[in-house]
Amino acid sequence: MSHIVELVITRTIQAPREIVFQAFTQAEHLKHWWGPKGWTMDVSQMEVHPGGMCHYRLQSTEGHVMWAKFMYSEVSSPEKLVYTSSFSDEEGRTVRAPFSASFPLEVRNTLTFSEQDGRTTFTLHGKPVSATEVELEFFRSMHESMQMGFGGTFDQLAEYLASKK
Repeated sequence: MSHIVELVITRTIQAPREIVFQAFTQAEHLKHWWGPKGWTMDVSQMEVHPGGMCHYRLQSTEGHVMWAKFMYSEVSSPEKLVYTSSFSDEEGRTVRAPFSASFPLEVRNTLTFSEQDGRTTFTLHGKPVSATEVELEFFRSMHESMQMGFGGTFDQLAEYLASKK
């Protein structure tokens, strides 16, 4: 394959690794920063362990609702999180992305966390699972948009953690 499929995003935040890891794995933190700017997040289920699920709803200011979930396969606090993300219905069943039938049904994400001098660097590696060539190409075409989307979400994480000091 000539093009890179995997999405890779690295970010450094002024906060200890343990705190950043908790922000990703505890509903009371995650709901304050996850998702597009201006959207609210409600977590209906949060079980962060291999085989566990985070099932959540995002709602825009205009009232648009999206459900999604993370299915955890590896949790090594505070170094690593591995989960499969997908859009879902209200019951947690995997569904197609609301914006395109060509977006992969599932994306396996590996998040690694390292700390130096009280600053945490985390890297997200996202790769489609069992995707068709059309889905892989669409995922590749979305890299820039996903970089911007995650960038905004991670800005919210930085602001949230700064406000907790």
